[in-house]
Amino acid sequence: EPPPPFFSSGMQISGMCVDLILFPLDTIKTRLQSPQGFKKAGGFRGIYAGVPSAAVGSFPNAAAFFVTYEYVKCMLATATPPYLRPVTHMAAASFGEVVACLIRVPSEVVKQRAQVSPSSSTFRVLSNTLYQEGIQGLYRGYKSTVLREIPFSLVQFPLWESLKDFWSWKQGHVVDSWQSATCGAFAGGFAAAVTTPLDVAKTRIMLAKAGSSNASGNVLSALHSVWRSQGLPGLFAGVVPRVTAIKIPVNQSKEPKICCSPEQIHS
Repeated sequence: EPPPPFFSSGMQISGMCVDLILFPLDTIKTRLQSPQGFKKAGGFRGIYAGVPSAAVGSFPNAAAFFVTYEYVKCMLATATPPYLRPVTHMAAASFGEVVACLIRVPSEVVKQRAQVSPSSSTFRVLSNTLYQEGIQGLYRGYKSTVLREIPFSLVQFPLWESLKDFWSWKQGHVVDSWQSATCGAFAGGFAAAVTTPLDVAKTRIMLAKAGSSNASGNVLSALHSVWRSQGLPGLFAGVVPRVTAIKIPVNQSKEPKICCSPEQIHS
């Protein structure tokens, strides 16, 4: 049977409200990770720069992920034994990320470029990107985003499912919604922390000037460049706002939220 609908209107509204409240954390994270540095990228000015792009892409991105994730998980569950359940969750999450990134990446490119250019409107950033780079400019960083989101989901969702199963076993019944959210908060925060270097590489690639080395989209090259110039602190730039922005939304819903990205805020 097809899975039940995931997004009621109430969940959509509450999710968007949480995203708007926490959007400044995402802006701070982007500016901490930007090559020009936090102050030159805008500091604490215009912390809602880029929010229209995030608002437009938020629900379609989340819907694309969860619909794909649940359908693939249900399809694989019928053909795999119970002990392979974590593998099923990993595969479903990976498929979900590949599909969701088709929506997420253009929104993320425009949002992040607006965040480090607070004097420019979101529409102007979109227009400049299309004029200078065409449609492909909106998909700059697609590979790096997928390479960030898949490891994130491979950590988050199996850990979330395992924590729920363990908690259900310990108490003798299925976890309540708040318990599920608590498990999701821990899983999401942990996944966000360990994948921060990939998030830094993705940000550098999306913000790179056309024709530069990072604009090619090579994740290893971007990571190496950050390591040479800033060392380990550079690879984990923005880890605190990234983890916070992911853990809090998780605690507000019945399902773990992909970072606005998240990640979701997954950004």
